[in-house]
Parts: sequence; C-alpha cells; structure tokens
Amino acid sequence: PMAAVSSTQDFGQTQFICQSVPKDMDLCSASMQNSGPAEDLKTTVMQLRETVLQQKETIMNQKETIRELTSKLSRCESQSGPTAEGASGRRPGAKNTMGDVSRGTTETLAQLGQTLQTLKQRLENLENYSRGNNGSAQANSLKDLLQNKIDDMEKQVLSRVNTVEEGKGARNDTDQRNRVESSLTSLHHRITDLEKGAHGRPSDKFQLTFPLRTNYMYAKAKSSLPEMYSFSVCLWIKSNASPGVGTPFSYAVKGQSNELVLIEWGNNPMEILINDKVAKLPFLINDGKWHHLCITWTTRDGVWEAFQDGVMRGSGENLAPYHPIKPEGVLVLGQEQDTLGGGFDATQAYVGELANLNIWNRKLTVAEIHNLATCNSKAPAGNVFSWSESTVEVFGGATKWTFEPCRSNN
Repeated sequence: PMAAVSSTQDFGQTQFICQSVPKDMDLCSASMQNSGPAEDLKTTVMQLRETVLQQKETIMNQKETIRELTSKLSRCESQSGPTAEGASGRRPGAKNTMGDVSRGTTETLAQLGQTLQTLKQRLENLENYSRGNNGSAQANSLKDLLQNKIDDMEKQVLSRVNTVEEGKGARNDTDQRNRVESSLTSLHHRITDLEKGAHGRPSDKFQLTFPLRTNYMYAKAKSSLPEMYSFSVCLWIKSNASPGVGTPFSYAVKGQSNELVLIEWGNNPMEILINDKVAKLPFLINDGKWHHLCITWTTRDGVWEAFQDGVMRGSGENLAPYHPIKPEGVLVLGQEQDTLGGGFDATQAYVGELANLNIWNRKLTVAEIHNLATCNSKAPAGNVFSWSESTVEVFGGATKWTFEPCRSNN
C-alpha cells in the first residue's frame, strides 16, 4: 500500500513522498524513520518532549516549595501579631506564645538531634587533635570552621523551632527540643573553652549574641546585686531589631520583677524601670552598629542621667525617689522577667549583641564614662558586677563570641 497526501488548501509548490511501510506499522512512526532531515526532526521532537517533561517536574517542585514557604510564613505571621498593653501600662498583658509553641515535629527534631550528635563527635575529635598539637594554625582554622557550622545549624534549629504550629499534647516534642537546646548550649560552652585555651582570650573580651526573639534564650549573672542607693550601669550594644530591640537586662527581686530593667519594646523609646517607675531614655541605637550606653541614678530625688557613646543625651529626676535598689535578686541578660528568674515573654526578648555590662553602686563621673566609651586604659570595671566569662552563664542557645570594644567592626 502507498501513503497518499491530498488537500484542498494551496501549499504552493509541493512534492509527494512515497514510502513502502510494513502492513502493521503506525504511519506516523514510519514517517519518522527516514534518514536525513526527517531523522533530525525526530531527534528534535524527542528532545523537546524531554525538556517539556523536565520543566513540568521543575514547576511542580517549585509549586511545592512555594506552598511550604507560604505555609511557614503564615504560621510566623500568625505568631507575631501585636499584643495588648497590660493594665499597668508597662508590659504587654497578653502573652505572645511564640517561644512556647511546639518545637516542631518529632521527625524534624530527631533529624536535628542527629546533626548535633555528629557535630559533638567532630568537636571531640577536634579537642583531642588540639591537645596533641598545642593549638596549631590548622587546629585553630578547624575550630573556626566548626564554630561557623554550629552557628549555621543553631539558626536553622531556632528558626524551625520558632515557625512550627502548636501541637496538642506534644510533650515528647518539647522533651526532644529541650535535649537539642541543652546539647547546643553544651557545644557552645566547649567551643568557648577551646577558644580560651587556643587564643588565651582575656576573660572580659567577649560578647553575648541573641539571634532570635524567643522566650528561652538568655544569660544570667552568677551573683546578685547588693542594696544600692545610687548606681551606674554601662554596656556596649548592637542591634537593628524592629520594632524595639527588647530587653538588654532585667534585675528582679522577690515581690518586684521590675526592680531595675532596661527595655525597648514595641514602638516605645528605650526606658529604664526602677521599682516599676519609668523614665524614657533619649537613645537612638537600633542602626545595627555598636553603641556605648551608660545610665546613672541616685535615690535622692531620683535623679538620672543617660549617656550614649560617651556624651550625655538627657537627664531627669523623680525616678523612684528614695527607693534603694533591693539586694538578693536575679540579674538576667536578654529577657524581661515576670517572675523571679523566669516568666520570659518572646515579644520583650532582646535581639542583637551586647557586651561589657558593668554595674557600680555609685554615680560615675563624666570623665569615667568617656573613658569607658573610648576604651581608655583608665576605664574602671564595675564594683558590684563586672563583665567576665566567670560571672555570666548562657542558656537556650545564646552564645559567647570574642569581642574587643572600639576594635570591632560595625
């Protein structure tokens, strides 16, 4: 039989191709078996078909990824809405449970726990290697690499932890999350010890880093404060968190969780709270650069002064006049306390870096504050609380990094 082509349409000049085809063969398949241009056409059609299939697969994958991201984003947004202000006017009354939500599916946490185990093993190998090589350049570069990997993983753990929906009765998940966080904190402690051993880091040359808003990441002073009729508190701070950088530190005593608090939450300016009384501070710091802050106060007439980068920016009086700061409390860095040593609220957590928190039970002079802000060798250390690795312990994934004021790049 012959394959014939006929049409009423005008194709201009045409030519007819005759080809013998086996009786049972499909005509379309047969027409593609010619050599020359027809063979090329067949190859091109097959390639195009393959390309289309690949593109379809890619589009399906992308759609799935977009669905996942959209779902995660909506969960984040639903967890970070505005909070109503409490009756006292000082703290949000409705708790944001962002830090309390279930910390992810059992599967995700098991996976992260496994990653931590691997890192822990590598750290042990590194410690053994370091002992045998007395902190050689190779060991130090391995430490840096490991520290970076731990930091990356930490952000992954904490961001996943903060974006998963709340599950009912997820006690196992919470237990796993606590184990992961505990391992993470332990890793950071050991890395810090290695750094100190290898680089001989001075005990006060470190900063605390709080990468995310949570209600479980914080640092704590190992000792309390004495009774104080006046004080000066100074620190280095770096944050660009918005709205509000959160709570760099809070000091709570029995019966008064707001005995001495530095806080900037919501769209309020930074404030100092003494015995729940408030003064608004003229600081502008959330530009992502390091700033030196000092606040002085005396109980007589409640007179206060506020210094930023060594320069007095504001002052006032009548802030908790004739109320001495009470002793035997808990000094927490990075969280606002609603109960003694706890009751943290993610909306008021500090996000950023801070260093060199020092407290004196007297009013510093303008010259002393200038020396502190310019890292002058004559700068005094706090006499009731001084910044040192031995006086500060970290929890929940907050980390210690090497820091030298006035030398650290913005």
